[in-house]
Amino acid sequence: MSQSTIPRAAVRGTASGVIFMAFFGTLWAGIGIRGLQGWGFLWLLILSLLIGAILLIGGIVLIMNSNSLSNKMMQGDSQRWKRKNMWFGIIFGLEGVLIAIAAEICVSTNHLDLFVPVMALIVGAHFFPLAHLFQVKIYYISGSLLCLISAITLVTLPIKITWGNHQIMLWWTSVGFSSALILWGTGVAVWITGHRLLNKARNGSKEA
Repeated sequence: MSQSTIPRAAVRGTASGVIFMAFFGTLWAGIGIRGLQGWGFLWLLILSLLIGAILLIGGIVLIMNSNSLSNKMMQGDSQRWKRKNMWFGIIFGLEGVLIAIAAEICVSTNHLDLFVPVMALIVGAHFFPLAHLFQVKIYYISGSLLCLISAITLVTLPIKITWGNHQIMLWWTSVGFSSALILWGTGVAVWITGHRLLNKARNGSKEA
């Protein structure tokens, strides 16, 4: 396999995925922390930020290491990457619109508790077209798990529970922390994929 077979854009694509998972995984952890309504706030916040920062650094380092790769691509490959980036923007934008609509409906109907599980369903669903677009099989697993966690939460768990004198928003906590773990785990898997691509490109370059 030659270096040109794995261009810089391919490795940077995986690195971008890692950075996205780091950022949004940490946001979901924040939702889980908010659901606890003050219980364990500081330590959970520090832990969440630490995990997110480690993944973020991993993605950035992957981008920096990809600088040694060739940025040359065949014209067909270049067009494919442009189409992929275009469809990624469309999928990501549609996800944002659907989340905004869901938020408006939940607020206007006075069912704000529903918003977090519904948002997890939307986020989970958006992984399926991304998996097909970028040929990343783990996105199918991530999307399925997010949708499953949301459905199980809605069907089996109470909205809130009281632990001693402390009230916990169980839907937010359950979905928030579960989604964070799923996205962080996905980020690690994508980083491993990117690292393998980088090593293959370098080995191919040495053999050429």
